[in-house]
Amino acid sequence: MADPRGSRNSMQPTKSGSRRMTRSLTIVDAQNEDSSSVDSELVPSSLAAIAPVLRVANEVEKENPRVAFLCRFHAFETAHQMDVTSSGRGVRQFKTYMLHRLQKEGEQIKHFDGEEIQMYYRDFCEKNIKQGEYTKMPEEMAKFYQIATVLYDVMKTLFPSLKVDDETQRYAKEIERKKEQYEHYNILPLYAGMVKPAIMKLPEIEAAIRALRNVDNLPMPRVQSAPTIHDNIDMHEERIIKSDILDWLSSVFGFQKGNVANQREHLILLLANIDVRNKDLKNYHQLDTGTVEHLMDRIFKNYRSWCNYLHCKSNLNYPPRSDRQQLQLLYIGLYLLIWGEASNIRFMPECICYIFHNMATEIHGILYSNVHRVSGDIYRTETHGEESFLRNVISPIYQVLRKEAKRNKGGKASHSAWRNYDDLNEYFWSEKCFRLKWPMDTKADFFVHLDETKSAHERPNQVAAGNRKPKTNFVEVRTFWHLYRSFDRMWIFFILAFQAMVIIGWSPSGSPTAIFEEDVFRNVLSIFITSAFLNLLQATLDIILSMNAWRSLKITQILRYLLKFAVAAVWAVVLPIGYSSSVQNPTGLVRFFSNWAGGWRDQSFYNYAVAIYLLPNILAALLFLLPPLRRTMERSNLRIIVLVMWWAQPKLFIGRGMHEDMVSLLKYTLFWILLLVSKLAFSYYVEILPLVGPTKVIMRRKIHVYEWHEFFPNLPHNVGVVIAIWAPIVLVYFMDAQIWYAIYSTILGGIHGAFSHLGEIRTLGMLRSRFEAVPAAFSDRLVPSSKEEPGRIDVEADSSERKDIAKFSQMWNEFIDSMRIEDLISHRERNLLLVPYSSSKGSVVQWPPFLLASKIPVALDMAKDFKGTDDAELFSRIKIDDYMQSAVIECYETLKYILVELLSDPGEKLIIDQIGDKVSTSIQAQSFLTDFRMSGMPLLNDKLEKFLNLLLDDFENTVVQEAQIINVLQDIMEIITQDVMTHGHGILENSHSPHMDNRSDKKEQKFERININLVYNESWREKVVRLHLLLTVKESAINVPMNLEARRRITFFTNSLFMRMPYAPKVRNMLSFSVLTPYFKEDVLYSDEELNRENEDGISILFYLQNIYPDEWTNFEERIEDPKLVSVSKDKKELIREWVSYRGQTLYRTVRGMMYYRQALELQCFLEDAGDRAIFSGYRAEKKGTDHLQALADMKFTYVVSCQIYGVQKKSSQDRDRSCYNNILNLMLRYHSLRVAYIDEREEKVNGKPEKFYYSVLVKGGEKLDEEVYRIKLPGPPTEIGEGKPENQNHAIIFTRGEALQTIDMNQDNYLEEAFKMRNVLEEFVKRRRKQRKPTILGLREHIFTGSVSSLAWFMSNQETSFVTIGQRILANPLRVRFHYGHPDIFDRIFHLTRGGISKASKTINLSEDIFSGFNSTLRQGYITHHEYIQVGKGRDVGMNQISLFEAKVANGNGEQTLSRDVYRLGRRFDFYRMLSFYFTTVGFYFSSMVTVLTVYVFLYGRLYMVLSGLERSILDEPNIHSSKAALEEALATQSVFQLGLLLVLPMVMEIGLERGFRTALGHFIIMQLQLASVFFTFQLGTKAHYFGRTILHGGSKYRATGRGFVVFHAKYADNYRLYSRSHFVKGLELLILLIVYEVYGESYRSSKLYFFVTFSMWFLVASWLFAPFVFNPSGFEWQKTVDDWTDWKRWMGNRGGIGIQPEKSWESWWDGEQEHLKHTNIRGRVLEIVLAFRFFLYQYGIVYHLDISHHVTSFLVYGLSWVVMATVLVVLKVCAQLSFVKGGFGLTSLLL
Repeated sequence: MADPRGSRNSMQPTKSGSRRMTRSLTIVDAQNEDSSSVDSELVPSSLAAIAPVLRVANEVEKENPRVAFLCRFHAFETAHQMDVTSSGRGVRQFKTYMLHRLQKEGEQIKHFDGEEIQMYYRDFCEKNIKQGEYTKMPEEMAKFYQIATVLYDVMKTLFPSLKVDDETQRYAKEIERKKEQYEHYNILPLYAGMVKPAIMKLPEIEAAIRALRNVDNLPMPRVQSAPTIHDNIDMHEERIIKSDILDWLSSVFGFQKGNVANQREHLILLLANIDVRNKDLKNYHQLDTGTVEHLMDRIFKNYRSWCNYLHCKSNLNYPPRSDRQQLQLLYIGLYLLIWGEASNIRFMPECICYIFHNMATEIHGILYSNVHRVSGDIYRTETHGEESFLRNVISPIYQVLRKEAKRNKGGKASHSAWRNYDDLNEYFWSEKCFRLKWPMDTKADFFVHLDETKSAHERPNQVAAGNRKPKTNFVEVRTFWHLYRSFDRMWIFFILAFQAMVIIGWSPSGSPTAIFEEDVFRNVLSIFITSAFLNLLQATLDIILSMNAWRSLKITQILRYLLKFAVAAVWAVVLPIGYSSSVQNPTGLVRFFSNWAGGWRDQSFYNYAVAIYLLPNILAALLFLLPPLRRTMERSNLRIIVLVMWWAQPKLFIGRGMHEDMVSLLKYTLFWILLLVSKLAFSYYVEILPLVGPTKVIMRRKIHVYEWHEFFPNLPHNVGVVIAIWAPIVLVYFMDAQIWYAIYSTILGGIHGAFSHLGEIRTLGMLRSRFEAVPAAFSDRLVPSSKEEPGRIDVEADSSERKDIAKFSQMWNEFIDSMRIEDLISHRERNLLLVPYSSSKGSVVQWPPFLLASKIPVALDMAKDFKGTDDAELFSRIKIDDYMQSAVIECYETLKYILVELLSDPGEKLIIDQIGDKVSTSIQAQSFLTDFRMSGMPLLNDKLEKFLNLLLDDFENTVVQEAQIINVLQDIMEIITQDVMTHGHGILENSHSPHMDNRSDKKEQKFERININLVYNESWREKVVRLHLLLTVKESAINVPMNLEARRRITFFTNSLFMRMPYAPKVRNMLSFSVLTPYFKEDVLYSDEELNRENEDGISILFYLQNIYPDEWTNFEERIEDPKLVSVSKDKKELIREWVSYRGQTLYRTVRGMMYYRQALELQCFLEDAGDRAIFSGYRAEKKGTDHLQALADMKFTYVVSCQIYGVQKKSSQDRDRSCYNNILNLMLRYHSLRVAYIDEREEKVNGKPEKFYYSVLVKGGEKLDEEVYRIKLPGPPTEIGEGKPENQNHAIIFTRGEALQTIDMNQDNYLEEAFKMRNVLEEFVKRRRKQRKPTILGLREHIFTGSVSSLAWFMSNQETSFVTIGQRILANPLRVRFHYGHPDIFDRIFHLTRGGISKASKTINLSEDIFSGFNSTLRQGYITHHEYIQVGKGRDVGMNQISLFEAKVANGNGEQTLSRDVYRLGRRFDFYRMLSFYFTTVGFYFSSMVTVLTVYVFLYGRLYMVLSGLERSILDEPNIHSSKAALEEALATQSVFQLGLLLVLPMVMEIGLERGFRTALGHFIIMQLQLASVFFTFQLGTKAHYFGRTILHGGSKYRATGRGFVVFHAKYADNYRLYSRSHFVKGLELLILLIVYEVYGESYRSSKLYFFVTFSMWFLVASWLFAPFVFNPSGFEWQKTVDDWTDWKRWMGNRGGIGIQPEKSWESWWDGEQEHLKHTNIRGRVLEIVLAFRFFLYQYGIVYHLDISHHVTSFLVYGLSWVVMATVLVVLKVCAQLSFVKGGFGLTSLLL
């Protein structure tokens, strides 16, 4: 580190140094001068190397500012040398700021000698390094070593000629040697020095470390150094690498240091947690063989399946006499290192299998000196560079991904134009992948198919688009035909059923029994012809829609498609021919086929043909009844089985053997049989049969008079009328199964929930009645059973019950305290709810005071008014109420204890004991009422209340307090002895003590000696508080707590203790788990400005919340006055910010909730390890073993927040970004186990040119700032490849730990009492089930906490609650189609990290990334369950626009799902009934929503056609039609049920009724309707229909940020217009015109009973679509805001658009963006849009002929003249618009044009 400019012992940096280093700088005013403590965090990415130096400068600033100055000077020089020209981003500004600061500080520091820094360095090392090695923890030592390293570097660089003494050199060498041992760590300080944390002393951790460090028999890699002039060219330097297995792998394959460190800790924790389970801790020395075998099986199950699928031998080899455990750990470590560095390739699990397959071969070759199978060379054990694996393996594959992602064009390109993650991963499902060879040949087809030639205008780092390669196995084409292709069996069933019902209904009798008639049965058999044509359609779609993938398919797959088509075509010909031969006297088309058939007139031919045609279906039905056989055949990789199954399904790696067990199969089959019977019966009797008669009449009637120019007057059978009548009925027929599903699932879900014990405790009254059983249920469910418990002491016979209550009280009191801290309850309510810890000291169980409230006053009144003398009668009255008896006894014992403890004189204590003995003997002798007067009890009660108040009051003068207490105490004793006791004076007279002998004989001088210091004893004071509550709370505590959220949490928790859940294991034996939260740039903590910013009406968020949560605000104000609950370091503003943020959807709330897991784990560890004495003393009173509790909690729980742009926010100059950074940093400092992962972008120079590099970084909270733990370089920007959220999760998942992973969104919350049940839930992964099937995803219940914010939030809360409870309950059991619908599900982490992760990330197609992880898990033979005994909080959007954006996003996502290969494979590979469940609970719901809207269109346009053409009037003249016209209305009434949102209300009412009572449910339903819930649901129906349909036709789906904030601001009309114009307003106006025209000209329904219901639902839909945004808009109808909105809208309409003009500024720019999807849609989409647009001509065409000016002339010339009139009007309007613009303004005319 010598300075090339020469040596120097002293320096004057402010003069020479500054001028020399700033020649190329422009000095400007420095910014943020007072931000010296964070200048290290503002370092530009290209100068990141100087950040540690600046941190050290800030660290030593207070102790020695001169050394700090030198550190900054050194940092400045280094920065200047790194970027002399200041060309990097932000470098010039940073250097200018540093220079300004150095100049300012240099004025005070004129001269500095090198000896001073050397002395400071020596003192620092002596004080902190030498002495701290034996006293400091590893984290502190890591900081000291970093400071010492930087100080020595500064000293040697700035003073190169300084003579360094021996002691300093010794310190420097020692620090250099040991500094790697003291680096910042995540959980395990693996290289800790003398002071080891508790976690490193755990035997399971030590055993795992020993196993990994077994490297003795591994060949040590050789490190080659560059030859020098003193070496021969062939000489190599060899170095033995000593560490562990992962270091050995890193040296062989070139993994990154950060990756190795990360996976080392990951693997150690995995091994330790698996090994310790159910293992004796007494003799714990080494890792069990079974542990490694178990981990091997779980990690390599997918790899072994992949090898079997490709018929290649697994490379998990174990030669004879080898160390099997060492090899297994090598393979596991290798896989984890590959996975940890794979970046985006983690979404391609089979690609990782391919990489591992080849690298495992290399390991075997290195260990056993095998010859390379391709090159013939011997494997060499030479080391590779640290990034060689990233550079040579990951980066080439990443570049392929990046180039393909570029073809996506930001979601605008067709899916068929580029290959997504699935396409590239499925490349490795075929033997083609082995053509890549190993090392991978970059000239292989997988890499070189892209056009590498750059165009002239392309930037150097821009990825070339290149030529297109074929898709793999599947093509996502934008067409609704995907719905038919994926669910063809369902559509075929419904179509054939419809045909059969029409045929039966068309029969003379119309009865279902008519099917047994010969002619009818023969006609019904024609359904097989329809089936043949539908199968031909399916085969045709398979060929057409997969055309772009043909070049990647095997010849056998192509042959299968062609043969399927050929066979379907043959049947489409044979069956019609066979059927025609069986028809007597054929006509028409049947005669043609009959003549073609020639002599095939044997009627039995068709029957034989049908039998042969049905043969595959019969075989499929048999296999359906034998799921184990079907499952085995599908999963088999035997070539003969594959050949047999080839026709039934194409060979794919996933989607095989997904059949359920027989019991599950029978359950969901019975569900769907009942549902289909009901649906078909309803359809037949309500929709089809009533229309058959009128249709026959219409088809026979001849119509010759039309009211317009009819182009096809001679159509037979009035086909147009028949279509107009039947079209809406057909649509309803295909849609109403969704209604029946809602009905059946609601009923079954309610029954299921009742049997699951949901709602058994739903009120505080129910809680009071069952609270005695709660501690036992708690011990049974949430406390692990143990044969031996440490520290047992002798207690009474009922010690087991008391210990259960004592353990319960620990958790219960922590629960109550957490609600107090959350301000859900007040101090008084907390005291009423707490359970005493020390229940062992009394003769009765001490229940919480809210159960005992008013018992003492009632007992006193009972005793006072009792007139008898029989003790037994009085006592029997008291004992009737167990709680009253308990309260009386406890009050007596507590009062006695308080008095004895308070009195100092032994003689006076003896008096108390004698009074107590008198009470006991009186009760035993049944003379209590004789020896004690009950009439004196009220006076005694009053004095006791005053006495207890004095004990609890805070007096400034202790002497005064003591005097008052003595006075009241003497009064109490006088009342007891004189007024209550019959012979009490004798006790006082007979009492003597040595201290009393010196007093006078006056009574008032007794009881003067008290221990006043007891009032400060917390334990004693708690007893006083409890006694005070028992005596003074006279009213019933049935309403405690008052807060509804607190009530809900208490009742749900206690109710869950009686539900079925796995028994709790010990903390040490539980599964370890992590929580992962993705965060982008949402709110972390609200700022003062956000809280106090007022809207137009003067309402701020703070004011809004104070009025929504008035009781919680009151509790908050009470809490901040209590120094025990609030840190003095926080001011009131900060506390208010937190209070508001904890009621919003902020990261602060989420992190606080998730950290309850750790708090619960520590408490559970305490309850398990503590002895009886500690248990009865209380959790908070016992401080021993804290390190051990924290160590176990660290081993079992990890929380990672993936703050994607945390690094950008840290260096940002924007206030919001800086605020987010500071708030996240504060979270890390508050919760030391919280970890933050982010993507760091750094600018580094390569060959003199700046290039960007990307890293995954993990940081944790340090002393003041964050500390970097791991840094792993990425092959490129990860978020450019796929969707943002899954990519954000993917980069951070490598930092998670454990066997389970809970995904939590940043708008969620958690509760301490629910966290206590986490280990029970995790046991679901390992508990025994049928067929030994283990779940891969555990679904959890959610509570929507935003329901109280607004009426809309309440609607969404109820809707979402019904879905996450009753909806998912049915999906999981019995339907077996529950997937992952978002958070807070728990994943089997090892299962999913080896199968593509916890989500899918392909651009656009995986917009709803969460559900695809459920699809993926199911397709890969996973099993998903749902559990309702635990819940997690969840926020939802609360404003109209927020909700609409969310619904639009979900509808977009469902549209993309419809096109996806996952839905296709699930739909094709599920059995028939499970496929129905899958359809109606995913894309089918959205398709039904769209069909509901489409039905209204079809109905109205059909009626418009009939009205305007005159056909309706002509047909109504027929009496049969007139009498049967209500049939259509009855059929259409069903869609109104869907349209009005009643389908969503049904499960809501059932779930609310189940959990809160059906009276409450009915009340909620009525209130929701009064608050216009139907308007809201009808409006959202339009949102779903619009975005779902548009996505399938044209695309345009994208992530829509909703904001999730509180809605206190009025949305302007222009905002609503932009958001709802195309989706609601235009459609609403169109339907309004249709209804008006039909109302004016139509006549058919005027006298019908259902006219009001049918037309009302349509008018209601129109009104909802047009006015809902204004109804639910704050101040939506205030006149002044309406005027302002109109002005703003006119301005927006008048502004011209252009490049760079945002849609919010100009109508023209908005219109361009709104129509952008049409620019990128395919030809089918454009043609369909044009065809649909022609419907508007029907208005003009029909209305023109009904105008009086036409004089009833139906010539086509009338229509032509109307166009002339319209053209004239348009020209006039255009001229007027131009004139208005010339005058400099605009009016309504210009706006219209």
